[in-house]
This record gives sequence, C-alpha cells and structure tokens, in this order.
Amino acid sequence: MPCRFSFRFSPLVLTFALAAGVTACAGNVPHDEVAPEEAVDVLYTKGADALDRGAYKEAAKNFAEVDRQHPYSSWALRAEIMEAFSYYKDMDYDKAIRALDQFIELHPGNADVAYAYYLKALCDYERIFDVKRDQAATRRALEGLQGIVQRFPDTEYARDASLKIGLIRDHLAGAEMDVGRYYLKRHLYIAAIGRFKTVVDRYQTTSHVPEALERLVECYVALGMAGEAQKNAAVLGYNFPGSDWYRDAYNLLKKKGLVSDGEK
Repeated sequence: MPCRFSFRFSPLVLTFALAAGVTACAGNVPHDEVAPEEAVDVLYTKGADALDRGAYKEAAKNFAEVDRQHPYSSWALRAEIMEAFSYYKDMDYDKAIRALDQFIELHPGNADVAYAYYLKALCDYERIFDVKRDQAATRRALEGLQGIVQRFPDTEYARDASLKIGLIRDHLAGAEMDVGRYYLKRHLYIAAIGRFKTVVDRYQTTSHVPEALERLVECYVALGMAGEAQKNAAVLGYNFPGSDWYRDAYNLLKKKGLVSDGEK
C-alpha cells in the first residue's frame, strides 16, 4: 500500500509574510522602489491573494515579479521564500528546491534560512510514496531533516524534523525488508541476509527489527548454519519475547531439532 505522509505544519514565515503584504500600503514604499509596471506592495498582495485561494502558479509568478522588479527592496526577501512556498504547495518540488537553493546561497545569514532548509527537506519528504520505489528522495529527505536538527536544534522546525526522521527510518527499513523477502522467497539466502542484517544494524529502533531477526533465523537454518540461527533467535527472544516472530523462530528451531523442549 502506498505510504505517503501528509504535511500539516503551518510555517511561521507564511503568517509573517502574508501579514506584511496585507497591512502595508503603497504610501510606505520609497519613490525609487516603485516599479515601472506595478508597485511592490501591489505585486506582493496579488501573490498573497492568489496563494490564499489556491492559485499557486499565479502566486509564484507574482512573488517572482516582486523579486525581479524590486530586487533591492525588503519585500524581495520575503517574496523569494513565498515563491518557493507557492511551488511547494503546487507540488512542483523541483522548482521549489531551486528557489530555496538560491535563497540559501544568497542569504545564508537571513532569519528565514532555517525555514528554507526545512521547506527544502519537505520537498523530498513529500515525494516518499512506497517501499517498492527508488528511495533516493527518501534518503535526501532524511539527510535534510537531520541537517535541520543539527543546525537549528532549538527551533520548531527541528522538533518537527525529529518526528519525521523516525517515520523515514521506519520507511527505509521497510524497503530493506521488502527486498529481503524477495530474495528469501527465491532462496537467495546470502543476499537476503544482507538486507535483514541492515535492518537490525542500522534501524534498531524501527518496527521491522523483530521480523528481520526471524527472517535471519530462516535464512541461517536453510543454509545449515545452526549456530547463527540460534544466536539470532536468542537476540529475538531476549528483546521481543512475546512476539509472534519469536514464536515462529522458536518453532522453526524446534522443528529442526536445534532447541530442546525445556528452552523458551
């Protein structure tokens, strides 16, 4: 079943920027900043209105015009972020990332750079579909979210990123399990062991570890490696003693005569 995570985080930048666009008036704009076509506040407000009614392409176009016509105004910085956000809302993630990369490169010390990194990571996060697809976007999202936690640990972006990191790690473990099961079903035990060990070693806190340990028991039994099978069953029994996966592993070992009746 497709695995897509929804985004419900309300960016502070959006609230701040929209408020600035709605409350400003043309009289506050210096004469030398008035565009030959439209005043900066008019352009910005058009973008904000389009964004509010869900016309995201139109919103992005108007915010881009703010930056093009008034590149040295204070409005331009806000418009750059809002242009990227409009592309994000339109699910045009490649354009959003390009706009965000430009903002980060040009304004590395800006107060909104944490949000720019966060929104960039979300562009990859929103492209996570299911475990059967290529996981390149998933890994980029993980790297981006981990970077936010490291760079901006005291922000709400970091708190939200931490929650998403847990979901991504579980998703990546699920992808490894899917490939491992494929190999196991075709009796490609060495290849399957590599996938299941990756889950156990790299994704120890995910929900897939009990099954991975049981699958390792299956693989080692099939290869005649009794010691390795017993070792993984022992780890499974110690950490997940009441799980169905442990019962399956125990019953398999018992069936093969690799465990005595007195053991549990």
